[in-house]
Amino acid sequence: MAFNTTRWGICLLMLLSVLPSVFGLYFYLEGSESKCFIEELPKETMVSVHYTAEEWSEDSKRFIHNKDIVMEVLVDEMPDGNRIFSQKLAPKGRFKFTSAESGEHSICFFASASGWFSSTKIRFTLDLAVTDIMDDMSENDDSTLSELEQRVRELNHKVGDIRREQSYLRDHERGFRDKSEAANSHTVTWTIVQLVVLAITCAWQMRHLRGFFESRKM
Repeated sequence: MAFNTTRWGICLLMLLSVLPSVFGLYFYLEGSESKCFIEELPKETMVSVHYTAEEWSEDSKRFIHNKDIVMEVLVDEMPDGNRIFSQKLAPKGRFKFTSAESGEHSICFFASASGWFSSTKIRFTLDLAVTDIMDDMSENDDSTLSELEQRVRELNHKVGDIRREQSYLRDHERGFRDKSEAANSHTVTWTIVQLVVLAITCAWQMRHLRGFFESRKM
């Protein structure tokens, strides 16, 4: 069983190292409505988001840019609810945040264009990239490096990504093992309690029957 778990973990890490950690999506907001989604992140991971907010125009029957749109982004660690990022943004731009701990993170978006009770429909488009902190710190220095140095740096970053994924998988495995041990412990405890109750019940019944037979002189 341990061998299969290790094998699947290695396959997953190889797949993650090949696939790009970038995805795009869009959704709609109306008035003061909010949208949230959950993203699982390894520890000390940089998340970079390019976004665009467009307002629906009844005159032109399409989504257009409106500089009065105000976007607000909140990022919380789950399930503790520790807030690691909170900022109001322009209708188009980029923001970044770094995960302090591995696990699920709630990313919520709010928008307002003409007041809290606005029924304006807003289309929010974003591209989210998950990278190493060192990647972000060194992205401006790549032009001064030789091709060999860039390749070495890329390999180092990939090794760091794999190590973070391994650490993340170990944390999940440790949590699963703790839950399994706790469940087994509760099962054993409950079984012992049932056996004790059964023994006490049997002893009481035997004593009661003996007293009954003695009173009948049988």
